[in-house]
Amino acid sequence: MKASLIDKLCCPMDKHDLNMRVFVKHEDGDIIEALLTCPECRRYFPVISGVPIMTLDEYRDKSIEAPTLQRWGVTPAALEGENNFELKEEELLAASGPKALDAPELPGDEG
Repeated sequence: MKASLIDKLCCPMDKHDLNMRVFVKHEDGDIIEALLTCPECRRYFPVISGVPIMTLDEYRDKSIEAPTLQRWGVTPAALEGENNFELKEEELLAASGPKALDAPELPGDEG
């Protein structure tokens, strides 16, 4: 995902702008892993393998997202038995932290 895409994305639930915390980016600047968060409804949307997962709650599967979120150190309320995909207040603040400049880079293809 190109970093500039964040300017075109909005929360699919309430149409507010999203914040982004990047966890892994390619050396060319493409975002590989990130967490998009809506400050209004507190929902999160992971970016996995460069693809933003922005489906509505009823079509999401917590068990698919949970391992990646846990690897990132994010524990959303949804992982604690609640039925939605919202972040706890402290997770929302942490998720709006460092941007792409602080994320580790993956090397490009040498071929």
